[in-house]
Amino acid sequence: MAIQDRRERDRAARRQLIISTARRLAESEGWDAVTTRRLSTEIEYSQPVLYKHFAGMDQIADAIAIDGFDELAEAVRAARSGADTPRGALLSVARAYLDFARDHPAVYDAMFTRTTALRFAAEDTPAALKTSFAELRQAVTLVADDQDADGLTEVFFAALHGLVTLSRAGRLRPDHESERLFLLVERFTDGRKALQ
Repeated sequence: MAIQDRRERDRAARRQLIISTARRLAESEGWDAVTTRRLSTEIEYSQPVLYKHFAGMDQIADAIAIDGFDELAEAVRAARSGADTPRGALLSVARAYLDFARDHPAVYDAMFTRTTALRFAAEDTPAALKTSFAELRQAVTLVADDQDADGLTEVFFAALHGLVTLSRAGRLRPDHESERLFLLVERFTDGRKALQ
């Protein structure tokens, strides 16, 4: 039994080494630098060893995305729990989301822009994705009143993702991020009430 346990630990350690090395390369050089050949050189294992853990680069990127969703959920949770008011929680969550995307651009790409086999908003959605959405939903629920919190969370997420995407593409004024976030939260909270 001890030999089997050691093999499983070694296998898990190799898998994590592949993921962390791919993430490091993607963050420092971009996703084009992450190839099975480059990974095998970096981790000093043959390409067949990589294929024992992952079918290809898409599965490695998906593993990085899942880790990213866990990290985003934690950042959102910390931001929300540190706020004094519902509006403050929503603003803190929005800032945490944008900070995460800015600090981890390759991970964010794996989560939201690269082609993925991960399924969103489905019965078989991985737990990390559900948890990340649930953390956003917690902040939105604080201001949702009797409205559909899931729908509002999807709209809030879409707005944040739009801000990330447009900012990264240089389509928004770089020195107005705080104003945009304040406006988003203000319109999201007060603007909904005006429509009722």
